[in-house]
Order: sequence, then C-alpha cells, then structure tokens
Amino acid sequence: KIADAAHKVGYHSKGIFLSRLDKPLPELRLGFVLLKKSQQFYSDFATHIEAAISERHDYRITSDIRFSSSQSPDEFTDLLKTLGRRCDALACTAVNDPRLNRVVQDLKDKNVPVVSLLNDFAQGIRKNYIGLNNMKIGRLAGWMITKTVHQPGKLAIFVGGNRWHGHDLREVGYRSFVRESDLGFTVLDTLVNLETRQVTYEVTLDLLQRHPDLRGIYIAGGGMEGAIAAVREVHSTPKVALIVNELTAESRAGLIDGYVTMVISTPLKELCRTLIDQMIQATIEADDGVSGQMFLEPRIVLPESF
Repeated sequence: KIADAAHKVGYHSKGIFLSRLDKPLPELRLGFVLLKKSQQFYSDFATHIEAAISERHDYRITSDIRFSSSQSPDEFTDLLKTLGRRCDALACTAVNDPRLNRVVQDLKDKNVPVVSLLNDFAQGIRKNYIGLNNMKIGRLAGWMITKTVHQPGKLAIFVGGNRWHGHDLREVGYRSFVRESDLGFTVLDTLVNLETRQVTYEVTLDLLQRHPDLRGIYIAGGGMEGAIAAVREVHSTPKVALIVNELTAESRAGLIDGYVTMVISTPLKELCRTLIDQMIQATIEADDGVSGQMFLEPRIVLPESF
C-alpha cells in the first residue's frame, strides 16, 4: 500500500522501494540499569529511553530496563551480569566499586560495551560516560548560593553515599567555589542521606535546629523531597537557600513557593537520544580501546522559569 501510494504521487521506483521495505532491519537488544523506579526522575528517565528508541527506524531495538532497589554494589553487579547475557550493549548508573570494574571488564571481553550514566564508574574500562560535568555542577550550586544569600553563615551539602564519584566531584566544586568567594560562609561537614527522602528530612530538621545561622543547603544527589519538606515545616516563609537536582512535581512546587532557589536539571531527552546513538555505534564499531566522556549542558530552572 505504501509503495502504491508513492507511485501515485510520482515516485516511480516502486521496485527499489519495495526492496527497501522488504529488507529486514538489523536487530539490537539494549539493556539499562537505573536506580529506584519509585523516584520520579528515574521513572521519567525510563520513559525517555523508550521514546528515544521509538524514534529509531534504522534498527529494530528491544530494550530491557531494570531498576536497582539500593546502592549495593552486589545488586548492580547482578543486574549487569544478567543483562550482559542477553544484550548487545548496556548503559548503567551505578556506584564506584572494584566489583563493578571487574564485571564491566568481563563484559568488555565478551564484546558487550557498557556506558556509564550520570556517575562515571568503571573509568578506563567502560566505553563512554554520558552525563553532566559534576565538578562544574557543584561550582554552579556554590555560585547561586553565594550570590543570593547576603548574610554570612553556615552552608550544608548532602551526598547520596561514599561510593558516588559524581557526588564527590560536586562536593569538591561546591566547597572550592564557596572558599574562593571569600564571603564569610562556612561549609559544614558533608552529610550522607543514602538518596532517601526520610533521612534527608530528619537530618535537615536537625541542621535547622542546631544551626540558626544556616544559610544554604545543596542536595548533590537524591532525597531532595525530604529537605523541601523540612524547610517548609520549620519556616513559615523561605529563609534558607536550597539547591536541588532534577525538576519533579515536588521541586517545581518548591520553586513556585520560594523554598527552592534553583533546580539543576539533566536534559533527559537529549541524553537519551545521544545514549542510543552511542550504544548503537559501540555495537558496530571495533573497540579502539579509547574511553570517552560526553558532558551535557544542564537545564537551570529558577522560580521565574514558570
């Protein structure tokens, strides 16, 4: 029917057209490991992956998306091993750990390339890293707080855990910018929230109680919902600058109400399109032994963005 319609509108190479239609598309199976599906960001991430795959008409791609329920290296390694047995290429956001390095090396030896997402794990072994420049993201958070808070005091930073290299880089960037600004701010000891809203909520309440001169909080990883809830509970009007990652229903509401100063958002649509391109290329090109990095520009969302 498509060929006949093309013929009617003046496309007369019907035979060539039919041969192209009949030619089977190359098939690929791509595997993905993300964090908790209950978090809106990762649920949205999966949706964007599927959308990017659906846009490809040059390959017949089957996706297998799995979610890790924790930060356990063992869970990540199990998921990678399982997907590695059935997929042509993998992409994963995971912690930094020697066990993951071994699994990624084993997969590489079996010609199953792995792309690290958001957090650059298995450096020197994985095929590529796609995400934000985490050092610059930390400096951006420091810049915003020091420019919007006009009274010296204490600043806090939360990271998801001690195995997230990306969070470490954000912390370094944040601390270095605050130190270089020399405006009288003091960054407190780093707090670990395990990427959970409940831990973040409880620790933020404690921070607000113990440090009346707390001026700003930067959530370098997940768990921002807890911080937003805590500052709302303690302050009837916004008094602490709060920088968080990713635009969700809760961070959007926080921006609109003034409790969130800035959201640093990952451009998921662009990331996923680039990711699918790179995964396809990795399956058809010989491994040259070179690992790459692709830094995407973050989307900055402010209260006046709406």
